[in-house]
Amino acid sequence: MGLNKNKGLATLIGDMDEVYSKELGLDKNKTIQIPVEKIKINPFQPRKYFNKEALDELANSIKQYGLIQPIIVLKQKDHYTLVAGERRLRAYKMLGYENILALVSDAKEEKLRELALIENIQRENLNPIELANSYKDLIEVYEITQENLASLVNKSRAQITNTLRLLNLDSSTQKLIIEGKISQGHAKILVGLNKKDEKMITNSIIGQQLSVHDTEKIVKKIKNQEAINLENDLEFETEFKELIKLLNNKNFKCKKSKKNLIIHLKNIDIIKKLKQIIEKIN
Repeated sequence: MGLNKNKGLATLIGDMDEVYSKELGLDKNKTIQIPVEKIKINPFQPRKYFNKEALDELANSIKQYGLIQPIIVLKQKDHYTLVAGERRLRAYKMLGYENILALVSDAKEEKLRELALIENIQRENLNPIELANSYKDLIEVYEITQENLASLVNKSRAQITNTLRLLNLDSSTQKLIIEGKISQGHAKILVGLNKKDEKMITNSIIGQQLSVHDTEKIVKKIKNQEAINLENDLEFETEFKELIKLLNNKNFKCKKSKKNLIIHLKNIDIIKKLKQIIEKIN
């Protein structure tokens, strides 16, 4: 990773108010009213899920007390692009308000991705899957390692790794995590299961309201059984190969087809010989 990229990311990860002032050239004393219909959502916004009850509460608060903190937008040709304040904007739309108080920046559009990612990580308002996608994007955009990222966002390497591993889960499981139906504690235990077992366990977590501890015990049993089955399969393959080798050495032409042994009995002598071997065993 280049030094300039690392330095740029480190600069962004700090107090967001200071970051906005420096990176976007904002003057907090210069706010304007902007038509809600002219504001487009930041396409790089990592947060996709917004709790309906929380939005209702925010809308009621705004209706009663007004908008305390303006949103931040970038000025573009015929519209504005939102940088910060999507929950506030959504609440305004719910209330049917036509205009919203905003701070306007003329910074370059490339800042949208950086600020959207950093803001949400710093304010810790992402669900685990959105956070995992944000970590993934930061690693790719800034070409840094998980260890570099852990240091920059003040998290342990293990936390970064465990969060990123959630992206290996089935999309249906990720949806349940986003909706808060499965906790991150449950989710971490599910990583590594085959899709069939993962589906079965997620249904059990919801249907039987399993605790993280209960889930861990079930998954441990599944993994232990898988280990036993793998060991048995390896032993089976070894013994099968030795049997084929032994028969071939006795001039029996044979081969393996999945778990079937095919012996070619080309003449009566081979049949008699095989019969003698079987009678001897009996």
